[in-house]
Amino acid sequence: MRSSNPVLSRPDAWQVEPANGQSAQYQGQPYQGQPYQQGQPYAGQAYPGQDPYAQGHQPVPAGRMTIDDVITKSSITMGTLVAVAALTFLFLPQALLLPAAIVGALVSFGVVLLVSFRRKINPAFVLAYAAIEGVFIGAISKVYETAWNGIVPAAVMGTLVAAGVTLAAYKFFNIKVTNKFRKMVMIGTIAYAGVLFVNFILSLFGVNFMFGSGTSIGLLLLFSAIGVGLAVFNLILDFDYIEQGVAMGADSSQSWRAAFGLTVTMVWLYIEILRLLSYFRR
Repeated sequence: MRSSNPVLSRPDAWQVEPANGQSAQYQGQPYQGQPYQQGQPYAGQAYPGQDPYAQGHQPVPAGRMTIDDVITKSSITMGTLVAVAALTFLFLPQALLLPAAIVGALVSFGVVLLVSFRRKINPAFVLAYAAIEGVFIGAISKVYETAWNGIVPAAVMGTLVAAGVTLAAYKFFNIKVTNKFRKMVMIGTIAYAGVLFVNFILSLFGVNFMFGSGTSIGLLLLFSAIGVGLAVFNLILDFDYIEQGVAMGADSSQSWRAAFGLTVTMVWLYIEILRLLSYFRR
């Protein structure tokens, strides 16, 4: 279960941390428990191929990640981001908007890489990322709002609607995330990031084929639509990854990683929708 989200793509992201401190990974390991024999009482171990918490009579053990944990941590993380973004939007001087956006983007990207390579996640890093990313979001939103009045509320609403519809479709249509789908989204995300990086390097020399003023509106809309689509597909992978992590009994501390991963994808989705709306306002 690999997600193309850099935060959730570690092979050991979901694991149980037993009381003796030894990690017991669940990915790809055969069933090690004693086989169940009819007539024996259930001892709390999963049968081969069975979700250990699928039975209603078995409560979730303490110390295991739950959906409520992920929701709570995600609310704290995104709430911090929104609060800092609002303060930046309202009070940062106009002359500092672009420098703050650039510095915030670079520093937050570094924090994402740092968390991605750490085996254990530190809540302080998550909240630090939320604050730094909030500066970036607030500054870049102010730049867009200055150019196109009313575009930020529309982008926020569009992001919430897109995320809500994606979650509803994932749950009600019982979307199955296959290895083929996961691989296609990962390849598409890497390719899109590569194109953005090449465009950024070329823009330093005065060439901007993706977002330059000379680029045709059709090409701009195509690039932005691809970005929105990839962000939505990554949300589906994240929902599936978190759901599987809960079913496998991941350690409760991993709810911070889940919240971090969702926040990264939501920020990406917001930026893509913000840029897409700006093309229609030109």
